[in-house]
Amino acid sequence: MAVKTHGYGILGMGMYVSENVITNADLEKLVDTNDEWIVQRTGIRERRKQPPGKATTDMAIRASRQAIERAGIDPEEIDVIIVCTCSPDNVCPNVACEVQEALGLGGQCACFDLNAACTGWVYGMSVATSFMRAGVYKKALVIGAETITRFIDYADRATCVLFGDGGGAAVVGATGEDRGLVGQFLGADGRSKDILRLYDTGSMTRTGDPGGSEIGSRVEMYGQEVFKFAVKAVRKAINNALEDAGQGLTMADLDMVFSHQANLRIIEMAASISKIPMEKFFVNVHKYGNTSAASIPMALFEAEEEGRLKRGDLVCAVSFGGGMTFGASVWVW
Repeated sequence: MAVKTHGYGILGMGMYVSENVITNADLEKLVDTNDEWIVQRTGIRERRKQPPGKATTDMAIRASRQAIERAGIDPEEIDVIIVCTCSPDNVCPNVACEVQEALGLGGQCACFDLNAACTGWVYGMSVATSFMRAGVYKKALVIGAETITRFIDYADRATCVLFGDGGGAAVVGATGEDRGLVGQFLGADGRSKDILRLYDTGSMTRTGDPGGSEIGSRVEMYGQEVFKFAVKAVRKAINNALEDAGQGLTMADLDMVFSHQANLRIIEMAASISKIPMEKFFVNVHKYGNTSAASIPMALFEAEEEGRLKRGDLVCAVSFGGGMTFGASVWVW
């Protein structure tokens, strides 16, 4: 069936991960775990880790340059840079301004970071397309980049096996009515905020007293609660995005689903309760682990590279993350 879009979509994508691979065997040397335990519970076999001296900005810049090249545009056409991350290099300046400088666009476009944790890139794409539909901007660079490994306690086997670093970027602009955004939904439930947290350098973690002790930066997660929240949130977000799309679209119409790559068991359960065949879900969590806001743009990039994502496919990007946030968008590729 012909699906009418809003006329704004992805013009080009980019991705970057470090060559520094952390395998399950490497983790066996650090914590009481083993490859069989990790694979059975998460589906993860390896993840990437940024080397010392490199962090989120570096990956964001590299992924952005590739996205701009593939979009075939002049970087000066970019009106706004949105970096979706919960692991910026610094609280200020934001990563987006660092990317702007590196791309030679100083003073030429708006820049801001967006923190919706793992749902960040889905939120960022919604913001970018909303700007365009309102006539504010014509082209956006939307980046998901995370250096989550800097916040991991490698004595905590519940979290250290899960996370990896990575970056993905998309140039967004006018595509015409035959491709682009069809429908979207953003949600959150702050009542569940304590089941997944990243303690960092916020004002609540700083005593303000000379010599006072600070809370160490770390990810804390209650896995079973996150699992239950995630599988329900995925189904709700997809349903609501399809409802926003209208046109009588249902889950059966989707050609591919790009779920946040947090855990293979979550993806499988979400597919089951949503009654979407698992073969429609793209999976690369086994190679990169949970890269938070970077996971969906990285998955989209790889799916296109592998020839699995084709022009005209009806695709859904769906995510959940700390906060707790969740959301989905439906696109004609």
